[in-house]
Amino acid sequence: MTTIKTQGAAALPLNAILDGDCIEVMNGLPEASVDLIFADPPYNLQLKSQLHRPDNSQVDAVDDHWDQFASFSAYDRFTRDWLKAARRLLKPNGAIWVIGSYHNIFRVGTALQDAGFWILNDVVWRKSNPMPNFRGKRLTNAHETMIWASKGEGARYTFNYEALKSLNEGVQMRSDWVLPICTGHERLKDENGDKAHPTQKPESLLHRILVGASNPGDVVLDPFFGTGTTGAVAKMLGREFIGIEREAAYREVAGKRIAKVRKYDRDALQVTASKRAEPRIPFGQLVERGLLRPGEQLFSMNQRHKAKVRADGTLVGGDVKGSIHQVGAALENAPSCNGWTYWCFQRDGKKVPIDVLRQQLRAEME
Repeated sequence: MTTIKTQGAAALPLNAILDGDCIEVMNGLPEASVDLIFADPPYNLQLKSQLHRPDNSQVDAVDDHWDQFASFSAYDRFTRDWLKAARRLLKPNGAIWVIGSYHNIFRVGTALQDAGFWILNDVVWRKSNPMPNFRGKRLTNAHETMIWASKGEGARYTFNYEALKSLNEGVQMRSDWVLPICTGHERLKDENGDKAHPTQKPESLLHRILVGASNPGDVVLDPFFGTGTTGAVAKMLGREFIGIEREAAYREVAGKRIAKVRKYDRDALQVTASKRAEPRIPFGQLVERGLLRPGEQLFSMNQRHKAKVRADGTLVGGDVKGSIHQVGAALENAPSCNGWTYWCFQRDGKKVPIDVLRQQLRAEME
């Protein structure tokens, strides 16, 4: 499963599950080599005794040794250390997602900010089928919280806004996500038929994160790999992954799982691009290419105004001269104007928006 990608003098192990302590392993990887980190660290649940249902059957709760810390201060030290190692690995335009429960996420959020990360959103994963509160002494824990952060204040990061909007039937994606927990066929089992991992995350959750915050070919690191949900979804979506997991049993399950995954074809991996991500086409390029001629008349879409195209890609309308945006704004006595949607030209007796010509040039570039 392992491939190697050269990063200067060092090598980056891609599509590999690395054995060892996540902090030590991350410190051994090349600096600024990772595009996105998804981290599902121990929650430090502080479970003191066995949990039983009303019928006295025992709940398969998280009581593993990897979730046990001597104190809050010990957990905080661990959090600061792995976040420092993670930030070192991120590219300048990289980002991190960290998931947790009320037990740990507020402590993690403080550590993120102290480490220099810049919080972009907190996202509530509301579970459509949460485990009930069997003791009846508290509210049912029906959600977990994810923190999305860039490497620092003002840092660039990937956000496929239009793709997430398309996932949400054309409506802007909100910060509360209603998705089910792992059940049925998605829940991985060990050789005894028990849950392979107590906190396996659903693939739908990682699908949404990777589609929204990364691009095909990006390197995604998961320092708490578990049974490999991040790796499986990354492989499907054409991303490279690096997993770190110190528990041999989890590595074995993850390896078998990911080996069965098939990457989607190239066309299927394309997502709806943001308008801002499209190539910039100056209006003057339409004139240079002969799509519009100097002296040709443009008409406002509301039919109230007209202007003449000049050889340098500016317009003149009455006594107003300037760009397609400046002239449109002046004629409408408005503070601003999107000239691409304001102006049209005439062909065969029909009015055609000038944006049609811009899209034609963009298609050529692609």
